[in-house]
Amino acid sequence: MSVMVITGGTAGAGKATALRFARAGYHVALIARDETGLQETQQACERFGVKTLTISADVADAGAVQRAAAEVEATLGAIDVWINNAMTTVLAPFRQMSDDEFRRVTEVTYLGYVNGTRAALEVMTPRDRGVIIQAGSALAWRSIPLQSAYCGAKAAIRGFTDAVRTELMHEKSHIQLTMVQLPGMNTAQFGWARNKMDQAMQPVPPVYQPEVAAEAIYSVIQRPVNELWVGKSTIQSILGQVFFPRLLDRLMVKKAWEGQFTGQPKPAEHQDDLFTPVRGNHPGHGPFNEGARRKAVTISADLPGKVAAGVGVAVATMALRALFRRPGRRR
Repeated sequence: MSVMVITGGTAGAGKATALRFARAGYHVALIARDETGLQETQQACERFGVKTLTISADVADAGAVQRAAAEVEATLGAIDVWINNAMTTVLAPFRQMSDDEFRRVTEVTYLGYVNGTRAALEVMTPRDRGVIIQAGSALAWRSIPLQSAYCGAKAAIRGFTDAVRTELMHEKSHIQLTMVQLPGMNTAQFGWARNKMDQAMQPVPPVYQPEVAAEAIYSVIQRPVNELWVGKSTIQSILGQVFFPRLLDRLMVKKAWEGQFTGQPKPAEHQDDLFTPVRGNHPGHGPFNEGARRKAVTISADLPGKVAAGVGVAVATMALRALFRRPGRRR
């Protein structure tokens, strides 16, 4: 039976992805900081009759991630799939972020993926097989205001992944390295991300349920691609950035700034997960169920150039129309 590892699998898209692989019969290893959340996801996965392993570790700690990989191999067997998913963010203008805050987002959201990729490659390379999946974001291509550290990290992951993939190709390796670019997801992380603004935080609409991410990530196991774009909004953002970057800058000033707020004050008691985990059993979904989409169109970035260009012009036009719309409020 196959073995998968996922980092940050205690809530939202990570939890949904762990459950999707468990349903498909994979043994599941979960790496995250919060032991309570790990145990809850573990129990949910075990209902599918698979073996599980939970490891409490901070993905920013390279040594801890290396030890986690060794423990998985010793306990569950050879790792077939490794999914880097753990992240953290700070909602604030760049100049209002401290050095420590910016560094921490980078260490978790970017270097956490680097550490996971290195650990996976060390065990997969001798066997010359395996799949490494980076859970990405449309923000890897099109940055938005108030999330400079997170956007920078996602863009760095994309550049890092492309570089390592070409190295594997040079070595004629059979290891697959994929990045799945996701849209705004209905997850609990918007309630525990560090928020230095006055209003409560939300994903920029349109919002998708975590199961959309899980299905997309699982699909690249069956149909390998270099990069998968998930959701109409992701496709619009990426192709809009390719064709009309300066115009998108101006449009993002209003759309993406206002679109990250619910219009309600943030809670007076706001616990965040930047340096310590928010402990407890976390729901699979966030509070944005109303209107959240359960299905999404996907497109591979591997499309031949001529086809991609033709589609790009059409979709970029759609992107401009969509971006001119005022973002909806979620309450």
